[in-house]
Amino acid sequence: MQVLNQSPLDAEFVQNPYPLYDRVRRETPVVFWADYGMLAAFDHATVHALLRDRRLGRACPDGKVKPVPPHLSAFDAIERHSMLDHEPPTHTRLRGLVLRAFTSRRIAGLGPDISQICSSLIAQFPKDTFDVLPAYCTQVPVRVIARLLGVPEDHAPDLLRWSNAMVAMYQASRNHATEVAANQAALEFDAYLRDYIKVKRDNPADDLITQLIAAEEDGEKLSTDELIGTCVLLLNAGHEATVHSLGLGVKTLLEQDVDRAVLSPDHIAATSEELMRFDPPLHMFSRYAYEDIDIGGQHLKEGDEIGLVLGAAGRDPKVWNNAHVFDPKRKTTAHLAFGGGMHFCVGAPLARLEMQIALPMLFDAHPALKMAVEPTFANTYHFHQMDALMLTP
Repeated sequence: MQVLNQSPLDAEFVQNPYPLYDRVRRETPVVFWADYGMLAAFDHATVHALLRDRRLGRACPDGKVKPVPPHLSAFDAIERHSMLDHEPPTHTRLRGLVLRAFTSRRIAGLGPDISQICSSLIAQFPKDTFDVLPAYCTQVPVRVIARLLGVPEDHAPDLLRWSNAMVAMYQASRNHATEVAANQAALEFDAYLRDYIKVKRDNPADDLITQLIAAEEDGEKLSTDELIGTCVLLLNAGHEATVHSLGLGVKTLLEQDVDRAVLSPDHIAATSEELMRFDPPLHMFSRYAYEDIDIGGQHLKEGDEIGLVLGAAGRDPKVWNNAHVFDPKRKTTAHLAFGGGMHFCVGAPLARLEMQIALPMLFDAHPALKMAVEPTFANTYHFHQMDALMLTP
């Protein structure tokens, strides 16, 4: 068995993980990543196959479930009801109910809201150098998700604070302080949503929380705990990834100095897909094996976990010519930035719409936009995000 010794906290790796991905992928599709204590797949074919293989899943097998420490009880109470970490039949029921409310018509109808939010934020940009991440990339998705859920937009700072604290649990740099902060955020988030759901039950409106309350399949509705878990998942997963997709997209477009025609209505969809392939915000996701599996020359035992390195799969030269070249004219539909299989990101249509509106509006308003300094990446693997992105209008 080939063994990879590479700390996900190593500064050189954090700043540019792609050379390591290339080296591993050339040698073998699957290695034992010693720092994680599990197998990891780096090539597109294997990652694509495992995302769709029903012999694997997100739910931790019973024999592998660890006792929840008291300082994580509130965090666990929310995560326990998230469809992300369930398999059929629970996942099927939860996802079906969510999709009844999270319809393509509802997503498409958010277009004017997204444009209005972007326009308002752009109008508030300072005249000199500023950090586009908190000024724009963070604000667009959190305000959109607030409107979608039906939460007052002035509560967005709280949503953002809770989301950031909880998502930090999935970073390699997680420690005890991270866990305490995530649990406190979960407590506050749960209390907020529990009160707000009561309000929506008595005063229904045209928003996602109301629709989730009303959604029903075969006589079953979401429980309050499931409603809370779903709302938290939609905010945390949908917001966090889109923030960094927008930031990385701005960075790539400025570094590559591409023809701005790629941001036109005819081309922006293809450009957005290539941005997601070229530098995705989530570089690794994992699955558990529900039976023994031989994959990529390695043996995965029942109950074992395997990392699926999405960031490496997106630059596999067996799938894309000149994979390290950003080419918005290429067909990039096979990328795996949104996952795959039955756990394919339910918020993908919204993330795509936000990118297709927010990026052109930013560059249309500031065609001379430039990076003031070379950005650095945060120590947050398996998320790929910048500390800041300082721009000069």
